[in-house]
Amino acid sequence: MLILTRKKDESIIINGNIEIKILEINEGKVSIGIEAPKDIDIFRKEIYESIQEENIKAAKVEFDIAEMKNIIKKKQ
Repeated sequence: MLILTRKKDESIIINGNIEIKILEINEGKVSIGIEAPKDIDIFRKEIYESIQEENIKAAKVEFDIAEMKNIIKKKQ
């Protein structure tokens, strides 16, 4: 892990196209701004982990192919 010290209004650049800037430091909380290309997904870690867990659950879902065919036929 790389550990950096930054002050208010200072930034770091990642991969030449992502800027993370310290906007405010107040009462033990740090506000950051992130500028990145629109095709880059940015999530808080707890949200990202939740998404990953849901994806794993969805991948484990078992279904009956014959039953799925019946459902599709009924909708047509």
